[in-house]
Amino acid sequence: MPHGNFVHLRTHSAYSLSEGAIKISNLIELALQNNMPAIGLTDKGNLFGAMEFSEKAKESGLQPILGLELAITDKNKGSLVPSKKEENLKPNWIVLLTQSEIGWQNLMALSSKAYLDTPPTEVPQVNFEKLSCHSDGLIALSGGPDGPIGQLIQKNKIKEAYNITESLSKIFKDRFYIEIMRHDRQSEIITEPHFIKISQELKLPIVATNDIYFSDTQMHEAHDVLMCISQGAHIDQPNRNRVTPQHYFRSTEEMEKLFSDIPEAIENTLTIAKRTAYATPLRDPILPKFEVSHGRTESQELKYQAQKGLESRFSESFFCKQSKDKGNENIKKIYVERLNSELKIISDMNFPGYFLIVADFIRWAKENKIPVGPGRGSGAGSLVAWALTITDIDPIRFGLLFERFLNPERISMPDFDIDFCRNRRDEVIDYVCQRYGQEKVAQIITFGKLEARAVIRDVGRVLGLPYGQVDKISKLVPFNPANPIRLEEAIREEPLFQQMKDEDPSVARLLKIALKLEGLYRHASTHAAGLVIGDRPLNELVPLYRDPRSSMPVTQFSMYFSENSGLVKFDFLGLKTLTVIDNACRLIEIDGEIINLSNIPLDDQLTFQLLASGHTAGVFQLESTGMRDALRGLRPDKFEDIIAIVALYRPGPMENIPQYVARKHGTEKPDYLHKMLEGILRETYGVIIYQEQVMEIARVLSGYSLGSADILRRAMGKKIQSEMDDQREIFVNGAINNGVEKTQASQIFDLVARFAGYGFNKSHAAAYALVAYQTAYLKANYPVQFMAATMTLDLNNTDKLSGFKQELDRLGVTLLPPNINYSNSTFSVEKISNGKNAVRYALSAIKNVGEQAMEILVEERKKNGLFSDMFSLVARVGSHALNKRQLENLTKAGAFDDLNKNRKQIFESIEILVRYAESARRDINQASLFDNAKSGTIEKLTLPTQTDWSISNKLQFEQDSLGYFLSAHPLDNFEKKLEKLGVIQYASLQQDKTNLTTVRLSGVILNIQERSNADGKFAFVRFSDPSGSFEIAFFRDIYTLYKEQLKIGEKYLIKTNVRREEDQFRLTAEKIEKLNSIMALQKNKFELHINSNQSIIKLHEILKRQCVGDTTILLIIHLENQIIEISIPQKYSITPDIISEIDNLEGIIKVIEC
Repeated sequence: MPHGNFVHLRTHSAYSLSEGAIKISNLIELALQNNMPAIGLTDKGNLFGAMEFSEKAKESGLQPILGLELAITDKNKGSLVPSKKEENLKPNWIVLLTQSEIGWQNLMALSSKAYLDTPPTEVPQVNFEKLSCHSDGLIALSGGPDGPIGQLIQKNKIKEAYNITESLSKIFKDRFYIEIMRHDRQSEIITEPHFIKISQELKLPIVATNDIYFSDTQMHEAHDVLMCISQGAHIDQPNRNRVTPQHYFRSTEEMEKLFSDIPEAIENTLTIAKRTAYATPLRDPILPKFEVSHGRTESQELKYQAQKGLESRFSESFFCKQSKDKGNENIKKIYVERLNSELKIISDMNFPGYFLIVADFIRWAKENKIPVGPGRGSGAGSLVAWALTITDIDPIRFGLLFERFLNPERISMPDFDIDFCRNRRDEVIDYVCQRYGQEKVAQIITFGKLEARAVIRDVGRVLGLPYGQVDKISKLVPFNPANPIRLEEAIREEPLFQQMKDEDPSVARLLKIALKLEGLYRHASTHAAGLVIGDRPLNELVPLYRDPRSSMPVTQFSMYFSENSGLVKFDFLGLKTLTVIDNACRLIEIDGEIINLSNIPLDDQLTFQLLASGHTAGVFQLESTGMRDALRGLRPDKFEDIIAIVALYRPGPMENIPQYVARKHGTEKPDYLHKMLEGILRETYGVIIYQEQVMEIARVLSGYSLGSADILRRAMGKKIQSEMDDQREIFVNGAINNGVEKTQASQIFDLVARFAGYGFNKSHAAAYALVAYQTAYLKANYPVQFMAATMTLDLNNTDKLSGFKQELDRLGVTLLPPNINYSNSTFSVEKISNGKNAVRYALSAIKNVGEQAMEILVEERKKNGLFSDMFSLVARVGSHALNKRQLENLTKAGAFDDLNKNRKQIFESIEILVRYAESARRDINQASLFDNAKSGTIEKLTLPTQTDWSISNKLQFEQDSLGYFLSAHPLDNFEKKLEKLGVIQYASLQQDKTNLTTVRLSGVILNIQERSNADGKFAFVRFSDPSGSFEIAFFRDIYTLYKEQLKIGEKYLIKTNVRREEDQFRLTAEKIEKLNSIMALQKNKFELHINSNQSIIKLHEILKRQCVGDTTILLIIHLENQIIEISIPQKYSITPDIISEIDNLEGIIKVIEC
C-alpha cells in the first residue's frame, strides 16, 4: 500500500513535560493509522524521548525523524528568550531535525549546552554562535510565528526579520526551511504573508507543519487542564499559555486540504523526511579505561589485585582457625581454584575494567574511613569481589554462587549495588568525578508521572472544585506506592466513584479529564543512586540535562535507554544503618576501645541471646513486630539462621517459617527430597529457601552447569509454560541419567519450581544478614553507644525516638534530659554517678531549633567553657544562633534547667534575653566578650520573678518541644489507681498473645485527625501512655457522641475493641471517660506533712480552686519542738495531678495516701 503524501515534522510527546499529551507509542500508532511513512518528534527543548521513539518507530516499520524545538539567543541583541518570570514575553524557538550521525552529535550537543550553560532561572537556550558551531547534519525550520523571524514580524521589525533569516540561512545553507502553520491564530495570519514573501525573495523552501500537542479535538480540554497544571493556573484564568483545538494530529487529507493553495509546503515534508533517515545508535557497554601500572592489561591487573587480595584474606581469623582444623593448603586450594575460574569468566566476558573501577572507588572510600556495606544483591557471590574488598561476605564459606551474579551462558553486564554511609556517600561520588573527569560522569534522569491520586488532585484544583471534595475523591483510590492502581481500575472497583459521578456533573468532568491525563509525565527528577561513567565526554553518547537541585549533569535518557546508548550504570546507595554502625563505633572509641566489625566473631552468645529474645528494636532488617515474633520462635544460634530468616520473612516464603523452625528444633523431621540433595538442603533442614539451592539441585541431580542452572531458575521464576516444558524435559532426562526414577524426578521438578517462584537470592540475604548481625552485636555488647547512634539517625522522627526511649527503659539505660551545658547536637554517651554509661539527649532533637544552630552553640561551649547563666549564654552565642523560637523550644524541653530551674521565668523573659544578646553583640568587642564570659565578669542581670509552671504544664510543654513526654508522663501519678480499674498499658497489649477483643486503655491525646466519607465524619486519635503512643479509630457514631469531649492534652480512660491482623492489630473506641472525672469521684484521704507557713498559703490557693468532693485532707505541721495535726473539715474533689502539684510545693515534706 503506497504511503501518504504528508509527514508530521513537529510533534510534542509526553516528554514535553506537562505540555505534550501524547505517549510515544500512541504517536507512532497515529502515524501508522494515517499511512505516514515517517514521523518527527520535536519535544520542547529536550531529547528525553528520542531513543524510545527511535526504537519503537523502527520496530513498527516507521521512519523516525529525530529533532527538538530549541530556544535561541540573538548574538547581537542579547537573549531573545525571557526569564521564566517574564510571562508577557514568548520564547523564540526553531525546530532542528537530524540528518546523520554528525547531525545527531550536534543535536545532543546543542540540547546539552542549552541545559548546562543556562542559568536555572531562564529557559534553556543557546546563542547563534553555538548554533553555528553545531549546525552540520541538521535541518532547521524557522519556527513559525513563535520563531525569531515570526516574533520580529509581529513587532513590525521587517528588516530585522530579513536579517535573522539570512543569518540562519548562512548557518544551515540549503538545510533551512521557512515554516508556516495554520491553527487559526492571529499571529499566523499576521506572519504568513511575510513568510511567503521572504521565502520567494530569498529563494528559501517553505514547509507546512501542524504544531501537535494532543491526539484529537476531544483531547483539547484535557490538554488545556494539563497546561494549567504546569502553570499552577485555574482553568478560567485569563492571560495564561494555551493552545487552540487545532493543535491535534491532523490527517494527511486534512493537511493537504488546509494547504491546498501551497502544495509545495506539503510536498516538502516528504523531501525533509527523505533527508532525515537516521535513528539513534544502539551500543554495547562502553567502560572507561582503567589506568593500570607496570604495563599490565586490565585482565592482568585484575588478576594481580585479586590474588594479592586473596592472600590478604587468608590472614583473617576465620582462615587461621580453619587452617588448624583442615590444613592450610587444602583450604587455600579451594579458594585459589574458584578465584582462577571466576577470573577466566570475567576476562572472557571482557569485564575486568568494571571490577577494577568498582574496587577502586570502594578502596578509596575505605581508606578515607567512609563506611561501606558488605555487599548487596548477587554480587556477594563473587570470590573476586570479596578478594578485591568490593564485598565482605565470604562466598565459599556461605555457599554463594558466582554464576548467580555473572552467567557466562547469559551475557549481561555485572551490576554491583554498593551501600555507603548515607552522610558521606557524596564524597565517594566526588572522588569518581575527579578520577574520571566531571564531563564523563552523570546522574540518571527519572520521570514523575501523573498517578491516579495525584491526577485527581491536580485536575480538581484546576477546575476549582473545593479542596475537601477533591481530597475525598482522591482518597477513594487505594494507596499502594509499590504497585499503584490505575484510576480506571479504582473507578471500576469502588461504587462510590460511580455514585458521585451520577450525582455531580463536576465530578464526572473531573474523572473524565483525569482518565485522559493519567500516566503522562509531569516532571523530571534524578535516580536516587545511579551514576553513569563514560570513556569520553558523555554528551557524545547521550544528551545531558541539568536538574536544578543537583550540581551534577544528568542524562536526558532514562536508565534503560542510557544503557542502550552504551553507558554503564554504577549504584551508589546510601544506607543509614552504616551511619549508625559508624557512629556507634566512634562512641565506643571514646571509652578507649577500638572495634573492627570485620573481625567480630559470628558466634557471639550475647548477640544470639538478644536475637532469640526478640528485643531487636534498631537492629537492621529484624525490628518489625512480626520479625520479632519469628525470632522468638526460631531462637537463632548460628549465622545461617539469620540468613534464612532474612530470606524467609517476605510474603509467600513466610508460610515456610513454621516448618523451618519445627525442623530446626527437632519437632519435625527434615525431608531432603533425594539422598543426592542432602548436602544442599541440610543447612535449611530440607526447606528450599534460596535461588542458589535451586541451581545446585539442578547441577547435582540433573547435571546442569551452574550457568544453565541459572537459566532454569529464571525460567521457573517467569513461569512461561513453553520454557517450563523445555526445562522439565532437560531436568528429568538429566536426573534419569544420574539414576533417579522418572516419576520422582518430575515430582522434584514440580516442587523445586514451586519454591523457585519466590526463592530468595542467598547472596543478598547473606550480605544483609551480616549487617543485621553487626547491629545486633553492637546492641548486645555496647547497648548505650548503639542506642545513642541509632537515636541520632532519627533525630527528627519523634515517634521513633519515643519508641527508643521505651527500649532504653527496658535495657535499664538512663536517658538524660537535654542540657545546654552537657548535651551535644547529636545523642551522646555520658558517665553518671553510679559509673555506668547513659545516653544524653541531643539538642538538635528538640523541635524547631536546627542542627546547624546547635552545632554553633556546642562549639562555643567547647571553646570557651560552660555557660554560667542565661545572659552569659545568649551573649556568647548570639541571636543569630539562638532566636526567640529556638529559646522558647529549648526552654520547654528543659534544656536550661542547669542554668535556671524556673522554666516559666525564662520563657516569659525571652524578649529580654534576645534584646540583651543583640545589645551585647553590638556594644561589646567579640574578643573581650568571650574573655569576660570566661572570667565571669559579664554584668550580672536578673530575670523578672515568676512562679514556675506546674508539673502538668511542664510535661505538656516537653511534649510540645520533644514530641513525647521525657522526664515523666502525665499518667505516672495515676498508675496504682489505673491498675485497680483494670487498665492496661499499650505495650502490654502488644506483647499479649491472648485473643482479648476488648481492653481498657488510658492515654493523653496527642492529636486528632478528622476524616469524612459518605457515611459522615470519623477520626483517628493518637494517645500516649507511659509505654508509648498508639492510635485509636473513632467511627462515626462513637465520634459523634464524644467529639466535643475530645481535647488535645486531656487524659482519658478508653474502652477499646481490639482486632488482630497477623502481626498487627487495630484499635477502635467503644466508650471514653475523662480520667480526672473518674478520679475525682473516688474517696481518698491524704496526710500532708508541712514545715513552712508559706506552703500553707500556697496550699490554700490550690484547694480554693477545687470542687467539693470525697477526699479528706489532714495537715501534719512540723514545728521546731512539736507536731500539730489539723483536719480540714471541707472535703475536696482531688485528682492525682493536684496531689502532684501539692507534693512539689516548697515546704511540703511528703504526701501520704492513707
